Amino acid sequence: MSHDEPVGGFREAGQPGCERRRAAASGQPPRDQVQRGAAGAPPAVAVDGVHRCVPLRGRQVAQQVRAGLRPDRLHEQPLVPGEPSAGTGTDPAVFVDEHRQRLGHGRTVAFGAYTECVQDVVVVPNEVAAELAGVGDGVLDSLRERLGCSIALRGNKLTLDGEGARVAEARAVVDELVELIEGGHAIGPDTVGAVAAALDQAADIRDVFEDVVWRHRGKKIAPKTVTQKRYVDAIRSGTVTFAVGPAGTGKTYLAIALAVAALTEKQVGRLILTRPAVEAGERLGFLPGDILAKVDPYMRPLFDALYDTMDADRLTAYMERGTIEVAPLAFMRGRTLNDSFIILDEAQNTTPEQMQMFLTRLGFGSKVVVTGDITQIDLPREQASGLIQVREILRGIDGIGFVEFGHEDVVRHKLVQRIVEAYKRHAEETGTARKK
Repeated sequence: MSHDEPVGGFREAGQPGCERRRAAASGQPPRDQVQRGAAGAPPAVAVDGVHRCVPLRGRQVAQQVRAGLRPDRLHEQPLVPGEPSAGTGTDPAVFVDEHRQRLGHGRTVAFGAYTECVQDVVVVPNEVAAELAGVGDGVLDSLRERLGCSIALRGNKLTLDGEGARVAEARAVVDELVELIEGGHAIGPDTVGAVAAALDQAADIRDVFEDVVWRHRGKKIAPKTVTQKRYVDAIRSGTVTFAVGPAGTGKTYLAIALAVAALTEKQVGRLILTRPAVEAGERLGFLPGDILAKVDPYMRPLFDALYDTMDADRLTAYMERGTIEVAPLAFMRGRTLNDSFIILDEAQNTTPEQMQMFLTRLGFGSKVVVTGDITQIDLPREQASGLIQVREILRGIDGIGFVEFGHEDVVRHKLVQRIVEAYKRHAEETGTARKK
């Protein structure tokens, strides 16, 4: 997609669509031929046809947009459609268009508290512009898709064009992205959704990205969404934490990073990673080798995460000494696990009896993290899942926390997020979701 390509139908004949309609109705030249005022003037938004300079940060704008307030005011007067704007002042940087615009074939298009088209030009530092452009304009494409307005980058000038509420939300997200980049954080297409979600929840995205869980070979492992941040905090503060949600939300990866950090900082004496050895809909038959070779394919995802968080020789040494143990759930029977960080992965494939057995292995000075996705249960249909049942049994007990992830927390390819959402919607519509 080129930077001039329309998003939401706001451009026509090479000019911004809003600008052409505004020029046609008012008899004024297009906006790109009109000086907005002194360089560096604050961005403009439209309220009842008046484009005003708004010296508000993105978070303030977003909060006022959601509250239905005029973003060019600091008072709490709600926006009433059709009411004239007051207090426009005589600032020479204020561009006034007294004509109310109508979009399409004579019909007024309203979005939230706004019915006008606006254009906002944001001047960003060169390094920020380079990061926003990225490889293949991935961040800009994600902004266009997520926020529903036209976004073009020319040099270090970012132009936002569209409905007032869309532009205000886009400005809020851009402001947050700029602060993240200036703070040294790498951003990608998935960062746009995380920032928008943080603004919706009135959370500070910097608190999320700056909570570094673990560093390895220059790589920083940190939460990428508000829910992931809540998950990390729950593990740190609680004794037993359940993480339930779709694939790709970082449940296992973050838990292993926290476990390696705890082991390195000598908060615990060993790591124990386990999962049920359940085949995903296939019968593999006889597997050659000793018992460890037989269960290795089931444990491989846990090894992959471990290799991402520490050097191979160090991991091998830990495993030879028994400091790190990766074993199937069946090997947990009869043990008491003291001074350990214990992770049960793929817990949706445990039976209620296995879940009870595992949780009662908890010893003194230990932490337990249980992760699973109840939409991908490989147990027979008639067999109840221990992860579904345990939520009803243990919820509300002090020291035990539950964190629910959604499709918006998926940090893999954007198609994974859509696939997860589509399957969830299909299960709800057809009534095929597992109830036990």
